[in-house]
Amino acid sequence: MKKLILAAMLAAGTAGAVHTASAADDALKTAIAASTRTPANVARDVHRHPYETLSFFGIKPTMTVVELSPGGGWYTEILAPYLRAQGKYIAAGAPIDPVKKTGMGFKNKLESNLAIYDKVALGVFSPPSNYSIAPANSADMVLTFRNVHNWMGKSDADLVDVFKQMYTVLKPGGVLGVVEHRLPEAATQDATASTGYVKQSYVIGIAEKAGFKLAAKSEINANPKDKADHPNGVWALPPTYANKDVDRASFQAIGESDRMTLKFVKPAK
Repeated sequence: MKKLILAAMLAAGTAGAVHTASAADDALKTAIAASTRTPANVARDVHRHPYETLSFFGIKPTMTVVELSPGGGWYTEILAPYLRAQGKYIAAGAPIDPVKKTGMGFKNKLESNLAIYDKVALGVFSPPSNYSIAPANSADMVLTFRNVHNWMGKSDADLVDVFKQMYTVLKPGGVLGVVEHRLPEAATQDATASTGYVKQSYVIGIAEKAGFKLAAKSEINANPKDKADHPNGVWALPPTYANKDVDRASFQAIGESDRMTLKFVKPAK
């Protein structure tokens, strides 16, 4: 009898876990399919694979999630409503300054739809001097999309320090998710990443020097058509088309850049 009761309890627990995972999965799909997303952003889902990417990182709607350098808010349109009810979304970028006009576009975006953006918390992430991102050991996940190249240029030590800031705000066992334009390993790494491309091995090495452990790699955002050798670098590709009408059709056929997708973990103490 005791064995039957134990089996029933285990089965109920498994069913509950499956139900919870399914609900979180449905919530993510709902956020990605929301009519509040900008149509031009939705059109890029085919290149950015938001569902597969966020699922790979292991996001849950109850998490505290920091996004570094959210830019125009492409992922904000998904993360803010997804985390609004049960979790917390912190967008950490350049300080908002009405005089210098920094961050005002993002601020205006949030204010344009308070029904979904009213609970977005703002942090400051402005390397190399201002890191008012979030309290130490407070975040379940830190995400950054196509930004590592922007933080390169002075020294490896400076970039390690940037990653250490991410490490600090994460809880032990927390996840760092990185998506970045990928330079082939056989190519020469430009110290300033002036082409926008970075070697995957380099990013992994920097993260590990900051204390992270590589948990997994994914080819979700890979694009074998992109050889990372274009005039004007990654910006030759859509949606920027830095070369304007020169070879535009060929760049359009390539699509967006080849990207690494890396999942790191802050070791649990």
